[in-house]
Amino acid sequence: MATLIRRIYNSYRHLNENLSDPRTQDYFLIGSPWGYFSIIIFYLYFVHELGPSIMAKRKPFNLDKVVQIYNLVQIVLCAFLFYKAMTLAWLNDYSIYCQPVDFSYDPRALEISRMVWLYFVIKLLDLLDTVFFVLRKKQKQISFLHVYHHTGMTFGTWVCTKFLPGGHITFLGTVNCFVHVIMYTYYLVTSLQKETNKLWWKKYVTQLQLTQFFVILVHFVLLAWGEDCGFPKWTAAVMIPQNLFMIVLFADFYYKTYIKKYKKSSTNGITPNEKLKSQ
Repeated sequence: MATLIRRIYNSYRHLNENLSDPRTQDYFLIGSPWGYFSIIIFYLYFVHELGPSIMAKRKPFNLDKVVQIYNLVQIVLCAFLFYKAMTLAWLNDYSIYCQPVDFSYDPRALEISRMVWLYFVIKLLDLLDTVFFVLRKKQKQISFLHVYHHTGMTFGTWVCTKFLPGGHITFLGTVNCFVHVIMYTYYLVTSLQKETNKLWWKKYVTQLQLTQFFVILVHFVLLAWGEDCGFPKWTAAVMIPQNLFMIVLFADFYYKTYIKKYKKSSTNGITPNEKLKSQ
């Protein structure tokens, strides 16, 4: 038993210390996995158990102003990160087909690693979406898709910051930041308008999210099929099925929310155009 424990401990140290990028080990929540995992475990516990229990006999909190500030912060951070990703990498010399990580201490490489860490922090900030749902007693909006997506993104970005802070994988974050600028702008405008009707372009935001997963899927297919540039191809084995799964989940959501409901509305004498105005 002692030998087994020693092997597990040595494997943990090898993974956590020897295989990780030494440049990012002093970044907040990156040096050790326990801080990050504590946040995620508490997040899942709060969302499914603690939060609903606390709110069971309470009225929903009015968080309109808080959510508006949160949306604005998300827009600014995502826009900034998108700009940095484009100027540092994708409008510079990054290849769309295969791009290795620059593990050097070159100032540009270090700045890219810091931007990858900032993206991880933004994904942690995204968890507040779910917390707001709980505090506003909108439990129906906390779907499997919602929780899975947020949890998976935080884990993926933590792994990237610790082991692969740069290179091919940053295309995902670049596209995602662009999509989130649009998405959180929609949320902000919706929360600011006095009318209860949602904006007509809500469904197009979902279409943009679907497009995002398809583009990222193609990007990792190029990595898997192209010449080896030094960026680990095993990431494609993870990201290709992951994005296929997300396409299926989002497509199912889109069908149930926009197509199936419109068909039902048409059957009841309401035209799709009339229904669209209320979306």
